[in-house]
Amino acid sequence: MVDDFRGSESWRIFRIMGEFVEGFEELSDIGYAVSIFGSARTKPSDKYYKKAVQVADLLSKNGFAIITGGGGGIMEAGNRGAIKNEAMSVGLNIELPHEQNPNKYQNLSLEFRYFFARKVMFVKYSMGYVCMPGGFGTLDEFFEALTLMQTMKVEPMPLVLFGSEYWSGLLKWMDDVLVPMGMIAKEDCNLINVTDDPKEVVEIMNKHRLWRERNGGRTTSMTSNRFGKKVVP
Repeated sequence: MVDDFRGSESWRIFRIMGEFVEGFEELSDIGYAVSIFGSARTKPSDKYYKKAVQVADLLSKNGFAIITGGGGGIMEAGNRGAIKNEAMSVGLNIELPHEQNPNKYQNLSLEFRYFFARKVMFVKYSMGYVCMPGGFGTLDEFFEALTLMQTMKVEPMPLVLFGSEYWSGLLKWMDDVLVPMGMIAKEDCNLINVTDDPKEVVEIMNKHRLWRERNGGRTTSMTSNRFGKKVVP
């Protein structure tokens, strides 16, 4: 039994490697891309679904590829907005027992079994994140990116929370509880941008792209955030 278990674990390593290799090969030439996250349960009639389509539409018109988790709801809206302009519309699909059915608006679709391999692709090939209203998965991606920037494991990138009404409770808790208790520093919150305007999302991403181009792919300039302070974008 022990030998069988070890053999199974060894083959799992190869499956993991295969997901990394395929992701690196397929996404290596994607160029500037923005990831859009949000609830898979959002209906096309929902205002945030419509806003996500608009955000992706405007970003793709400005030369950005769009990456989503490949499922329904906000993910579908993101891919839908991108493909309207025949832009690169990437879906990083994941095998789940429920909810995850690949949407039809992807022109590059990858399948993942492991969340951690999929997360690497989001971080490695996105130059910015847009988090629309969502649940645990959206919060996971948001805090993953925030933690990586806070700990300087990745270079800072625009992290946009879309929908001030939806996110206000979380942000207030961070300001009123985490900061006073010393769980996080005030400047950690400076990495977050909040907006209700799709055009502002594009402005934020365009500025970041320009800074990267001016600095040989690295970001060293400063920008303002919701606190009105200057922070690394």
